[in-house]
Amino acid sequence: METPSPGLILDRETKASERPGDHKDELRLWLRMLTCSTLIETEIRNRLREEFKTTLPRFDLMAQLDKSTTGMTVGEVSQRLMVSNGNVTAVVAGLLADGLVDKRPAAQDRRVQVLTLTALGRKSFRAMAERHEGWIAELFAGLDQPEIVQLFRLLGQTKASLHQAIKRRADEAAGRGENA
Repeated sequence: METPSPGLILDRETKASERPGDHKDELRLWLRMLTCSTLIETEIRNRLREEFKTTLPRFDLMAQLDKSTTGMTVGEVSQRLMVSNGNVTAVVAGLLADGLVDKRPAAQDRRVQVLTLTALGRKSFRAMAERHEGWIAELFAGLDQPEIVQLFRLLGQTKASLHQAIKRRADEAAGRGENA
């Protein structure tokens, strides 16, 4: 077997394409989506680290806080980011230490902590977000606007199909008396 050149990334999709008859179209589609997502995420992680000395989890958490006018609890952030409270707590600790996030007790329940961006955090995030938007545009520069619109629409249909399949499975499990 030939060794890939240094510039070629041997990913799951490439491996599966070596024997296309072994895989159904749906699996090949999933692998292509996963490969694209991984390539984009890896590049964004690298650029955030190189240009801003930060991580994607920090950027993502700050993005959630930037959208909120009243702040968010750790639980709300973890739900939005689809990660555990522990993951959020670890990222928050670093952001607090760097003066980018503030934490205060919630008015309705002093046991709950509300997170907000500090002025420095908001300024830092906005600079990163502006560059991030440019990076994403650069990564998708090979697609024209109609293709972007079509891909967005198709991925929306894909997302709806996924939700339906997950709900159907949960309903079936509930019907059998299983824990979903």
